[in-house]
Amino acid sequence: MLTLTGFSKWLAATSLSHTIQTVTWIIPTIQTIHILCVAIVFSSAVLVDLRIFRVFERDEPLREVARRFLPPIWPVLLVLLVTGSLLIIGEPRRSLVNTTFYLKMALLLVAIVLTATLQRMALASPGVFEDRSRQMAGRALATLSILVWCGILFAGRWIAYTQAG
Repeated sequence: MLTLTGFSKWLAATSLSHTIQTVTWIIPTIQTIHILCVAIVFSSAVLVDLRIFRVFERDEPLREVARRFLPPIWPVLLVLLVTGSLLIIGEPRRSLVNTTFYLKMALLLVAIVLTATLQRMALASPGVFEDRSRQMAGRALATLSILVWCGILFAGRWIAYTQAG
């Protein structure tokens, strides 16, 4: 049976991992792209969450704000998948044997579900959060969304401080 530590060692010994580790510009470039994509996804999701609270773009319908800011999230998540995978290949032990990495991934799954749910709700019905009970539900979802996205940011940064060895 292959353990995560064993798999990390094997992955670190591959030629792709060795190239990522030794070519000095690769990791900083991948990290830069990854961080910029995180900023795009985070800001897009939070701008819609803030609109639900009527803090942002109050004069514009939620549907229009969601239509403008949420669709870019999905292709950018694919770029995050690619850059994150390359970072894992380049430094497998940093992530694969780190519980903070798995916390980040779990929070990311929750964030994706929340964002997709809010997008579907906002685009399906123009006045979805207009009545009092739905407004409270929308604000609860938006609050949870902001907290989860912030958790992803903190966990992503925390990985560097909780790595094994």
